[in-house]
Amino acid sequence: MSTAQTPQPDATAGPPGAAGTPEHPEDRTPETSGAPDTPAARPAERADPVPWRRRLLVGLVAGLLAWGLAALLSPEDGAARQLGAAALVAVAAVAVQHLVLVPDRAAEERARRAESLLAETAATVRGGLRRYDELQHGLTRHTEDMKQLVETRLVPPPRPAEPEPPAPPLVRIESVSDLAANFAEVLSPGLPILSTFVRLEMQRVIGHLSDLTTLTAECPGENHDWMLTLTRAAEKSICATSTSVDRTFWNSEPASRYLHAQAEAIEQGVPVRRLFLLESARELDDRLLRLCEEQQVLHIEVRVAVLPELPPHLLRGTTNDFIVYDEAVSFEIDQDLRDVNIRTRLIARQDHVHDRMKRFRELWEAGMSLRELEVRVDDEEDGTWMVDRG
Repeated sequence: MSTAQTPQPDATAGPPGAAGTPEHPEDRTPETSGAPDTPAARPAERADPVPWRRRLLVGLVAGLLAWGLAALLSPEDGAARQLGAAALVAVAAVAVQHLVLVPDRAAEERARRAESLLAETAATVRGGLRRYDELQHGLTRHTEDMKQLVETRLVPPPRPAEPEPPAPPLVRIESVSDLAANFAEVLSPGLPILSTFVRLEMQRVIGHLSDLTTLTAECPGENHDWMLTLTRAAEKSICATSTSVDRTFWNSEPASRYLHAQAEAIEQGVPVRRLFLLESARELDDRLLRLCEEQQVLHIEVRVAVLPELPPHLLRGTTNDFIVYDEAVSFEIDQDLRDVNIRTRLIARQDHVHDRMKRFRELWEAGMSLRELEVRVDDEEDGTWMVDRG
C-alpha cells in the first residue's frame, strides 16, 4: 500500500486538517530529503499522542525489566534502590526513543546532553546513597564508642559472681563509693582537693538516691536545699505546718529564699497553704500577726491553731513540722527534747503521706483565718477573751 509507515513514527502525522487523506510520494519529499526547516515541515515535528504512548509503554516495560533484574541480582540493595534503578532505566528508555525518533539537527547534541545529564543524575544518586551509607556507618561507630566510654569510665568494673540478694536496690550500697570515684575522675577539675570534694559530694548525693529506692531518705540537721528543690519541683500543691519551734526560722536568710521560691510556685499556679501551730494562747501577739500578714501578701493561705484549744480527738495526732508536696512526698523535721532540729526526712510511702494529709486537713479546718486572728489578738491584748475553745 502507498500508506505504509516510514521508520520515523513522528513523520506519519500530516499537517492539521489532513488526517485521514491518503499520502502521495510528493507529500513525503520535504520530510525525508533532509532539507532545511520550512513552515510546512515544522508541524511534522510535533509529537503525536500515539507515539508518545508507545514510548511511555516501552519505558514502563524497560523499567519493570530493570526492576526485576535488580531484585534478582542484588536483593540486598533494598526496594528503594531497586525502584530508583528501574525509574532511571524507564526515563532513559523514553529519552532514547525521543532522541532517535524525532528528527532534529541538534539530535546528537541533545543525546550527548541527555547522556551527560543521566550520568550526572546517576552519579548524584550513587553519591547520595554512598553518603547515606557513610553517615549510617559513622552513627553506628559513634554509638559503639559512646557505649564503650560509658562502660569503661562510668560503670564500675564487674565484681566476682555473688549470690543475688532477694530485692537489690537500683544502686547498690557497696558500689556507691566506686561510682562516686568514677564520676570524680570524669569531672575532675584538676586540683586534688576539688577532685576529693567532687567525689565526696557525688557519694553523698548517690547515697540519698539509693535511699530513695525505699521511698525514704534522711540526713542530719536541717536540709534547706531539699526544701527549696521540692518547692521548685511541686506542680499541684504545697501544704505546710509550722510550730513554735521554728519561729526564729522566719527571720533567717534561708527563710527569705524559701518564701521567694514559694511565691514563684504560686505564680506557676501551685497553691500554698501554711498552718501555724501554737503551744499556748500566749503566743498570739502582734509579731505572729505581722508574720501571717507578710505571707498573706505573697498569696500564701495562712491559718493559726492553738493546740490546747483544739477538740480532744485532734490532740492525739502528731504536731511536729511537716510539708507535703503534691500530696506525694512528706518533708519532715524531727526535734529532740531541747526543741532542736536534729533530723530531716523525706518520706514518699503512700500510707504515710495519706495520714499526713488527713492530719493537715483536720487541723486546717480547726484553725483561725487571718481575720479571726486579728480579732483574737486584739481581745488577748485587751484581756477580753473569755471563751475556752478547749
